[in-house]
Amino acid sequence: MADDWDTVTKIGSKTNGGAGQRETVVRGKGALNAAQRSGQIIATEKKFAAGNTANKAGTEGQRLTKVDRSDDIVAPQKLDTKIAEAIKQRRSQDPFKMTQAQLAQKVNAQANDIKMLESGTAIKNQALLNKVARVLKISPKTGEPVVDKH
Repeated sequence: MADDWDTVTKIGSKTNGGAGQRETVVRGKGALNAAQRSGQIIATEKKFAAGNTANKAGTEGQRLTKVDRSDDIVAPQKLDTKIAEAIKQRRSQDPFKMTQAQLAQKVNAQANDIKMLESGTAIKNQALLNKVARVLKISPKTGEPVVDKH
């Protein structure tokens, strides 16, 4: 116990007399080759979100940022009633005549989802809307009939 007073405990990065070799980022083939020739330790990392793809968030991200920043309750986006009416009319027309359950089965959804889409009370689900629009051959943005290109 007497020699506990004589020992010194160092905490931090300079415990071994200073920092070791610093990590540097090499940009370019020439600098990488020079580092390899000098015998330095080299590690490579692959960046997956390269280029300008990381900067493109889309409109949904912007809306969520607005929701996060606001103090009051922001209602989720509802489906446009014009599109809802177009889905209902197109489903009842002759070449596409089918029930809500049959349409739901074709787009791999619940019949209740189709009912909510047609009533206009559904929260906007772009994936489901695109599937329904493809089956009924209408525009998912405007609800107008789309002419086949074949």
